Amino acid sequence: MLKSFGKLPVGERLSRIKKSAHYREGEFKNLSITPMLAEGVSYPKMIVDFFSKGVNRVPDVPIPSIKTNLKELTGNTPILVWFGHSSYFLCINEKNILVDPVFSASPSPIPILGKKAFPVTYPYSLRDLPNIDLVIITHDHYDHLDYATINALKSGEPQFYTALGVGAHLESWGIEKENITEFDWWEKHTFSPGMDFIATPARHFSGRLFTRNQSLWSSFVLKTKSLSIFIGGDSGYDTTFKIIGDQFGPFDLAILECGQYNEQWPFIHMMPEEVVEASMDLQAKAFLPAHWAKFTLALHEWTDPVDRALKRAEERSVFMTTPLIGEVLFLEDPLPVKRWWR
Repeated sequence: MLKSFGKLPVGERLSRIKKSAHYREGEFKNLSITPMLAEGVSYPKMIVDFFSKGVNRVPDVPIPSIKTNLKELTGNTPILVWFGHSSYFLCINEKNILVDPVFSASPSPIPILGKKAFPVTYPYSLRDLPNIDLVIITHDHYDHLDYATINALKSGEPQFYTALGVGAHLESWGIEKENITEFDWWEKHTFSPGMDFIATPARHFSGRLFTRNQSLWSSFVLKTKSLSIFIGGDSGYDTTFKIIGDQFGPFDLAILECGQYNEQWPFIHMMPEEVVEASMDLQAKAFLPAHWAKFTLALHEWTDPVDRALKRAEERSVFMTTPLIGEVLFLEDPLPVKRWWR
């Protein structure tokens, strides 16, 4: 079997999983009942639709991006740099953090068979990164957990924070056990003085081959003395966002998945309008739409997520920041709103 498929949890890891309140009947469960597909939708129809050509699902020209020397950035001021989809770089409290890094050409265990990443004017690669202290993995899907990227990062020996069970993949790829911290929902760990992470629920699923929901999926709350950030994983919309907002909000910034949705699978990804509602539930001062502008993993036009979300945000008087790929966001300063995709 290909190494990129990873491994299922066994031994002590599986024993811990079975003790989780969120693991029942042999698999992890969402807080809300979550069908994979809408009523009446069949997998054959979905597959046919997915491989159809569609309209405007890929940009006609390279996506504009900004060339930033990431190795010259310092941790004196909190910053964020988005690489497209759900991959981004944070530098906070002099710690370099990567979230769901995918630098491969396609989000697939067999890259030649996967959908190719959109071309950008300045593409980022692992060579552009400074030394990384922490890698956060929200769940084990290929567009969030990439074997080639993790394999390249491991030589720097960063710490890995991830959802319960995902460590089985990481260990099978050569990450040392002591460098992996796996979270069940609501668990808290201090990464460094003044920097705490709390794993919070998401409404999604997991699995890299045929067996689903043997590892958990998660969002994360990042708390420092001056900042509160919601690191959203993939999630359908439900009351979970309000629960998190009431317990840990308000947030200075929420990074929320906004893309790869469809009415055929409405419970595991949010519609763009729901993303705006989620940001309000979280009591976020601003939100950044992620999970778009890199891969075609759904049927919508590639600009549809951000256009629809921005329209609803303006209607609801919600602040939505729209940086270019590679643009440095100074998180303590006013955040940019640029309609660069138009």
